[in-house]
Amino acid sequence: MFRRSSPACLRCRGNVTPQRSPRRNGFLVNSRVAEYPRPDHFILHISDTHLLAGSRGLYDAVDSAKHLRTLFEEFEASGGRPEAIVFTGDLADKGEPEAYEALRAIVEPVAERLGCEVIWVMGNHDDRAAFRSRLFGEVPTMRPVDRVYDVNGLRIITLDSSVPGFHHGEVSPEQLDWLAEELSEEAPHGTILAMHHPPVPSVLDLAVSVELRDQPALAEVLEGSDVRSIIAGHLHYSSTATFAGIPVSVASATCYTQNLNVPVGGTRPQDGARAFNLVHVYENTVLHSVVPLGSFVALDDVSAEESARRLAASNIEIREAARRLVARSEEPLRLPEPVAASAGAA
Repeated sequence: MFRRSSPACLRCRGNVTPQRSPRRNGFLVNSRVAEYPRPDHFILHISDTHLLAGSRGLYDAVDSAKHLRTLFEEFEASGGRPEAIVFTGDLADKGEPEAYEALRAIVEPVAERLGCEVIWVMGNHDDRAAFRSRLFGEVPTMRPVDRVYDVNGLRIITLDSSVPGFHHGEVSPEQLDWLAEELSEEAPHGTILAMHHPPVPSVLDLAVSVELRDQPALAEVLEGSDVRSIIAGHLHYSSTATFAGIPVSVASATCYTQNLNVPVGGTRPQDGARAFNLVHVYENTVLHSVVPLGSFVALDDVSAEESARRLAASNIEIREAARRLVARSEEPLRLPEPVAASAGAA
């Protein structure tokens, strides 16, 4: 069926720069620039590691440290180079100092190899004093752990929504005043707000007992600000919503997750379905992608070189990031050499 061009389409034609189409095997090949360039920023979003001191397992079954190590092994094998790794709370299941030390022992060597910053966020299972002393090397106090980070023009604000001795979330009036002051000036590439308790509904009824309270007060501070995305955890499953007109992305847990196929009204934690998120920040959008952990049967495998060849053959160009302030290294990631098991190892 013939479709008449709209007046708007006709007007646009005068603004389009003509492109010379190359020939291949005697046929014209149209050239095209991809709709989006490379992202300005790339961040890993990980949540709810729930590490324990010693060799104990969560529910006497889940080795949370092992699952976190597996996550980094799988990610490093991909060759991705994030600018920051953001952990949105519940880093230690019981807030034990030794658990934070174990966390650093796992995370910091990876961050050094990747050349990225590590950003810690408090959760309801964390202990403020141990969190401060073991992760930041600061004098242990019970004040909220709120921070501001500048990641090459992208501002990341961490907001402590924990309430010592309880599992629900709150943000105090003093914290809201501090947040409003920080947001009074815009960042070059906008702001990502990282917190533990997400300001969203939950599909699990029991979760309302540990939800973030007095959310309208937070919304009042965020409305009209340069916050482009809110990232959080706490729920132990991936979820998305909006709050005060801002997209919210909840990362699943790396330890255990919630089975959302449980009978309506119930709750059933499960040892599986772990995941983390990739966050790609563009000039006009923020993309959150859920990455399940584990190995699955591959149906095909197209290398980066083959992808580039196919795009070149189709004459499609993906342009570099338009607003990147600091160039990321293109040097291939050097992974640690595998350690040979000793003869006496089990």
